Amino acid sequence: MPTLVKRLLAALVIFLLLVVINQYMSKEGLFGFGVPSYYARLIVLAGINIILAVSLNLITGFTGQFSIGHAGFMAVGAYSSAYLTVYYAQAWERSLGGIVGGSLAHALIFLLAILVGAIVAALAGLIVGIPSLRLRGDYLAIVTLGFAEIIRIVILNIDSVGGATGFTVPGYANFLWVYAFAIITIVIVYNIVHSDAGRALVSIREDELAAEAMGINTTRYKVLAFVISSALAGMAGVLAGHYLSFLSTNDFQFIRSFEIIIMIVLGGMGSLTGAILGAIIITFLPELLRTLGPRLESLLSSIFGADNIPASVHTFLLQLANYRLVIFAALLILIMLTRPQGILGTREFGLSWLKRARRRPEGDKPVGTGGVSIAEQEPPSAIDRAKEVKNQ
Repeated sequence: MPTLVKRLLAALVIFLLLVVINQYMSKEGLFGFGVPSYYARLIVLAGINIILAVSLNLITGFTGQFSIGHAGFMAVGAYSSAYLTVYYAQAWERSLGGIVGGSLAHALIFLLAILVGAIVAALAGLIVGIPSLRLRGDYLAIVTLGFAEIIRIVILNIDSVGGATGFTVPGYANFLWVYAFAIITIVIVYNIVHSDAGRALVSIREDELAAEAMGINTTRYKVLAFVISSALAGMAGVLAGHYLSFLSTNDFQFIRSFEIIIMIVLGGMGSLTGAILGAIIITFLPELLRTLGPRLESLLSSIFGADNIPASVHTFLLQLANYRLVIFAALLILIMLTRPQGILGTREFGLSWLKRARRRPEGDKPVGTGGVSIAEQEPPSAIDRAKEVKNQ
């Protein structure tokens, strides 16, 4: 079967699976079964964080450029698409609905909004990247942080997108949209990393001076990676805004950029699966700690009995949720002390270990005595050479 056909079939299977899961996670459920809205919301937010972490990993993990402005590009994509959908999309959707049907018109309009958000964020990334990516290290981090705050303050003073009061937008996005674009993001970054451009990016990360000496235009490749990363961040902003149905500049402060950085550092910089793992952990761990106290109290009650638990322990467990961020920070510090390269480091987690080991083809066997190639064999001693001459 041709490779293209295999990929199209795989894409179709993944899409159908996403459609089924999306129905299962909806309020109506699937055949009477479903996921509580709280957990469904967490799963969708994890998908948005996966897009953000994987896109930042392209510029920080694979290119080695420390950027703290990711939340700014996320805000650009979110607000530009929200302006489109609030002021123009509804009229366009009604016009298209009479031609192609309501559902298809809805999907086309939202695809257009995602495209607009990604393009505007990419342009912002280009404007920021050309002057700033000539810098390195801490200077680059400070510049990107400053640009992100400038973007946020500018949006804060635009009344047409809500300003300081926030901006209500249509709720177009759901599980299907978020995870479809999360998969697209992973595929895009994977293909870039495993291309000639990706090898140039990795060479810049390892030694920028050596890369320049080998003729690689380091500024060009850094700007290219920065623009692609910004576009993907803008796409995540579009999905976040149209899933939450509300935008506020407080959601795009510099602390949001640090949160995305923590995801890739925790999972492993330079690892796609590490970025995905870090995004999932950072999304779910604070919420798991929120319910840690009641869960521990329920466990102790089942073991010792509710009447045998001291009042002080009961009070402590009830107040444990107030300290969840302290526990969360302590766990992150512990992981960084024990595993500074991240959980996966630069390795990738895959299913290759499930494949059965193949026998080496006969033509690949080394030529020489005892299965050892001639090049790896030690030269014969003088006594051995004398024996060979005598035998001949």
